[in-house]
Amino acid sequence: MKQTLPAPIVWLNLVTVALAGAASQPEGGAQAGASRRPKPNLIFVLADQLRYQSCSFAGDSRARTPNIDRLASQSVVFRNAISGHPVCAPYRASLFTGKYTTSTGMVINELRMNPNHECLAHVLTRHGYDTAYIGKWHLWANELGNHYEPKNSFTPPGPYRLGFDGFWAAYNFHHEYYKAYYHTNSPEKIPVKGYEPDFQTEMAAGLVDRFARSEKPFALFLSVGTPHDPWAPDNVPPEYYAMFADEGDTPRFALPPNYKPENDPYADDWGRYKGPDERRRIPAMMRGYYAMTANLDWNLGRLLKAIDDAGIRDNTILVFTSDHGEMMGAQGRRAKNIFYEEAIRVPFLVRWPGKTPAGQSSDACLNTPDIMPTLLAMAGLPIPAKVEGTDLSPCAFGRPGPEPEAAFLQNTGACAIWQDGYEWRALRDKRYTYAIYRKDRKELLFDHVADPHQLRNLVTDAEQAPTLDRFRTLLKKRMSELDDTFEASSWYRDHWVKDRIINRVR
Repeated sequence: MKQTLPAPIVWLNLVTVALAGAASQPEGGAQAGASRRPKPNLIFVLADQLRYQSCSFAGDSRARTPNIDRLASQSVVFRNAISGHPVCAPYRASLFTGKYTTSTGMVINELRMNPNHECLAHVLTRHGYDTAYIGKWHLWANELGNHYEPKNSFTPPGPYRLGFDGFWAAYNFHHEYYKAYYHTNSPEKIPVKGYEPDFQTEMAAGLVDRFARSEKPFALFLSVGTPHDPWAPDNVPPEYYAMFADEGDTPRFALPPNYKPENDPYADDWGRYKGPDERRRIPAMMRGYYAMTANLDWNLGRLLKAIDDAGIRDNTILVFTSDHGEMMGAQGRRAKNIFYEEAIRVPFLVRWPGKTPAGQSSDACLNTPDIMPTLLAMAGLPIPAKVEGTDLSPCAFGRPGPEPEAAFLQNTGACAIWQDGYEWRALRDKRYTYAIYRKDRKELLFDHVADPHQLRNLVTDAEQAPTLDRFRTLLKKRMSELDDTFEASSWYRDHWVKDRIINRVR
């Protein structure tokens, strides 16, 4: 389906147009189309900075996530799902290519993706799917610090949309949810009315109804900005912010034991909490984070209802996940870009009624590059030959199948600047996290089962010597397979990138 909405257009008109397009189809088309459709639909909901630990189904009693919890009870939950490069743009590049960062070249934020990969949406489009993309894209940029300029915000129709040739209501990057906008097929900004996640969900719900009346399968990606900071009270609906006020003299957000006052010595100036004043603000930031998450949950509930109302639930693969987590003071750090649990571990729920066993969990080590081959295999579509991830569809279907021994993680620099000294590689299996820094080859080993807050580095523990040797060997093998030579960040600037545009493909 090609883009049909004019620009500019206001919020209410957008929904009206989407619904009108659906209403023009024959009566009863939603259920009839669903019954004739040979391939499953795909709806992929991507939150931003939602950590696994901050969902109620995962054990956080502070979280208000009843709809996420309900979806988890209907889904296969990948309990060891992680973000292989916990930064926004590198994650998205891996998601759509099924490749690792050292093969996509998206080594930091604010680069422009090379379009010459065979991506997820290319395969979907080629096999008859209508596509739709709503929300944050973050794969089109070539200037640092100009997120809000059309030249850095608008991705023109064509190859840089990586196969999403249908409905498009997206932008490169922003997180001011009451001042939001998006683009369709022109650089002109279309303002969002109200709170952005509410608006985006309304748009997605209208598209679900419209697509359901077609005989073609569809793939809808909804990339929501929350609960990414800023977590200020004016960036979240007041009714959700009020839900997380302190209860009398009892603070709602006491800090866990790994919120240590000392800073991680490897954190750059952007990534560290700089002193007691900043640390004192952490509970207030947590309040905003959990309030955004509660609103995200409400919107997920609205989307689930739209799927049911359209009569396509049984023929739709639904995924709910996040691009990475958020440190928010843990280990003395803010944001992401690190191998600790708060930054890398994400929810990953997949539901296909009658196909995936409801309420079952998988402990497979699912990594970002595994998502593309897993979803394509579930839909019965071919996996491109250059995909580097593992097809974990047997796990999604509740059956035994090949699994990686551990998830392989990469960090190839600071968040959005060319700055050497922060590169690391890591492995995370079902029990341990192993990491090594490039700068001085410092190693870390955590038992994240026995020590979930990762307070004890076991590298010098004699009893862990066999474990340490196993990870050293596995890391060397994995890097060799991927031709990852552990280069400094500036090496990619000098060899892969020109004017912040990636000009190589591996």
